[in-house]
Amino acid sequence: MKQTYIKEISRHLGQEITIKGWLYNKRSSGKLGFLEIRDGSGLIQGVVSKKDVSEQTWENTEKVTQESSITVIGIPREHPKHPGVYELDISDLTVHQLAQDYPITPKEHGVEYLMDHRHLWLRSRRQHAILKVRHEIIKAVRDFFDDDGFTLCDTPIFTPAACEGTTNLFEVQYFDEKAYLTQSGQLYNEATAAAFGKVYCFGPTFRAEKSKTRRHLTEFWMVEPEVAYAKLDDIMDLAEKFIGHIVGRVLENRKEELIILERDTALLEKAMPPFPRLQYDDAVKMLQQAHTEGKVENLFELGGDFGSPDETYISSQYDKPVMVHRYPAAVKAFYMEPDPQRPDLALCVDVLAPEGYGEIIGGGERASSLELLLDRIKEHELPEEAFDWYLDLRKYGSVPHAGFGMGIERCVSWVCGLEHVRETIPFPRMLNRLKP
Repeated sequence: MKQTYIKEISRHLGQEITIKGWLYNKRSSGKLGFLEIRDGSGLIQGVVSKKDVSEQTWENTEKVTQESSITVIGIPREHPKHPGVYELDISDLTVHQLAQDYPITPKEHGVEYLMDHRHLWLRSRRQHAILKVRHEIIKAVRDFFDDDGFTLCDTPIFTPAACEGTTNLFEVQYFDEKAYLTQSGQLYNEATAAAFGKVYCFGPTFRAEKSKTRRHLTEFWMVEPEVAYAKLDDIMDLAEKFIGHIVGRVLENRKEELIILERDTALLEKAMPPFPRLQYDDAVKMLQQAHTEGKVENLFELGGDFGSPDETYISSQYDKPVMVHRYPAAVKAFYMEPDPQRPDLALCVDVLAPEGYGEIIGGGERASSLELLLDRIKEHELPEEAFDWYLDLRKYGSVPHAGFGMGIERCVSWVCGLEHVRETIPFPRMLNRLKP
């Protein structure tokens, strides 16, 4: 008999069907067995009545253990007291592999234990919900850009130079040369934007920061659009429409998962454009005032870059993402275009998620002048020869252009309301974790 997936169960009420999956949980009541079955698409409770099945099926019902792989045959019906909830009257149960004592039980486990068993923890309801939301976010990302005329142009993972210096990059031996694992596809995006106008890349990126904060992974996924002829305001408009689209899609398509995660959707519903825009200088005043009032511990000095505690405080003052723009050029990457009104500032923007989640998007306008870019490369003590191809973009049809990058894991963390990014990716890589 053809396999039916649990998510399709409502189409088959009253019909005999076959479900192939795993035993999520079970309990028994004398001559009745209640089996919670999962198949990757959903969960359903199956009911086995001893008097209605063969001896072998009842024996299998009694011996089957948590996470055993099984096939069940039965007839689905709607729960008499809960409309939209379905149960399966099981007539046959086959055990393919009887699982050993499953290491993850309903009892409380520590985070390290669960991370050591991440390959199994993924089967739990909460982790399943998080990764379903991640899937929805990624699909929304692709649909947003694909439907708006962007061309996906994949960028290299091995790079000869860094976007922002090599201090926090993983160095690798590339045959007879030194190379790095990419921290961004942006420089290559600038080349493809000059060819296609509107582009994006989407792939894994790597940072070797020795950080243990709840926002950091050493390997994460980032989407980066780049638009020829775009200015800072254009890219800020794009970023807020982009975030609004993502949140809207999750609210529309992942209601069940958000309920499992106990996410307050009223807070997400507020995260729709337009977003407040706050100049860096005003954000600093906010932090300094908060220090005066005893709300933050350290006094922030004008001219510095925001750390996680600063971003957390600023973002916690809003019920939707806030766009902080025009940071000091000295704390931003060499390729940022200076503000013509105040050359000490960069035409850049960070989008900080509400509820204290901090930066989820960073971007801005890129320097379009060859002379300026050469000066900035020297100031940052970067090897000019590594950027010869990048400098070519300023020799042959250079135009104003802008873009941004969004880390998928930070976005998932915010949308799901998670404490730590480690749950936002199937197999997280952190300072002290390379396994499983």
